[in-house]
Amino acid sequence: MQAEIITIGDELLIGQVIDTNSAFIAKQLNKIGISVYQITSIQDHKSHILKALKEAENNADIIILTGGLGPTKDDITKKTIAEYFNDTLVLNTAVLQNIETIWKQYVRQKLLQVNKDQALIPSKATVLMNKLGTAPGMWLEKQEKTIISLPGVPFEMKAIITNHVIPKLKDKYKCPYILHKTLLIHGLGESTLAARIEPWEDALPKHIKLAYLPSLNKMRLRLSTKGFEKEKIETEIQEQISKVLPLIKKEFYGYEDEDGNEEAFLGNQLTKIGKTLAIAESCTGGKLTEMFTANPGASKYLKGGVVTYSTQSKIDILNISENLINTHSVVSQQVAEAMAQNALKLYKSDYAIATTGNAGPTKGDSNAQVGTVFIAIATKNTVYTKEFNFGNHRTRVINKAVNQALQMLQEEILKN
Repeated sequence: MQAEIITIGDELLIGQVIDTNSAFIAKQLNKIGISVYQITSIQDHKSHILKALKEAENNADIIILTGGLGPTKDDITKKTIAEYFNDTLVLNTAVLQNIETIWKQYVRQKLLQVNKDQALIPSKATVLMNKLGTAPGMWLEKQEKTIISLPGVPFEMKAIITNHVIPKLKDKYKCPYILHKTLLIHGLGESTLAARIEPWEDALPKHIKLAYLPSLNKMRLRLSTKGFEKEKIETEIQEQISKVLPLIKKEFYGYEDEDGNEEAFLGNQLTKIGKTLAIAESCTGGKLTEMFTANPGASKYLKGGVVTYSTQSKIDILNISENLINTHSVVSQQVAEAMAQNALKLYKSDYAIATTGNAGPTKGDSNAQVGTVFIAIATKNTVYTKEFNFGNHRTRVINKAVNQALQMLQEEILKN
């Protein structure tokens, strides 16, 4: 069973908005055994939408569109879909009632006719009610093809996918079980890793696919397969993992969770062992803390984080000795360790991470070379630091520092 995703909007094509909808939809489809054949982004233009729909019918069994369902004149998807199905728009009273309820509860402005017109739906469509917005989703069928149109607002689209689309697709289609298992590896480049595991890779069964997914300072190794016997597939993948782990024993530090979220994986580990975390950041500017707080339930293990970006804030908030800074520099092993230890005390946590460095492009309060970063991990029993130079590209320095801090935390957790 194959699907095609079509995202609609000029804002996507000029780079004004990043398409995150496709990634979410693809993951949800994959979980229920539906493979994505193609992802296409097109303009808010009738001829483009009609052309994309026609081509998608030749490629896929399921076509999912997002975007172009707003109340303004540039949102033409609904009218174009009606034309594609040789259909007319009719008033759906349930959708109108939903719009009126939303207006009454949350909107102080007058309910205009253009807003009421969002309740006009192709007569052949099944409504997928949008409780979070005024544009409903629409489910249509044509010669064994399923066409689904969803609003482009990400949180609205996600709710409709989760609550309506996925359950309906599971009821309609019998799909194979798709399994992805991703190993997290650090300290090895792609070519080095490939050379080391080559004999194992060459012996993989043909139905198990292997993918190398390199990123800053880490590597993800993904095994994928599918079939209708879930237990058999899971057993086969686990057997292959058992064979490759001895080859990467020192560099392997865990598995990516099903949503591809390393921070959630670390958070789950901390929760499992009943430990907590505190974070003190300088050069990473809060990005490390945000990686954790973006995940629901982070309060179970994250006690708090502080961004002491300036030298004075390290003194005032983290109580770092001014003499220590003057003696060793604000970008130093000694200051990184003091930041981690004092964050540990401040938040009464079990682990603490600290980052201090010079991300560039110019030097700040330290003469340290641009790209120099010190990352410290503190526990109630010990503290240690690693020094890095991540180059002279500011964004890469920050992202590499965040990734390296996560890896160091993982290593420390695995000691227990």
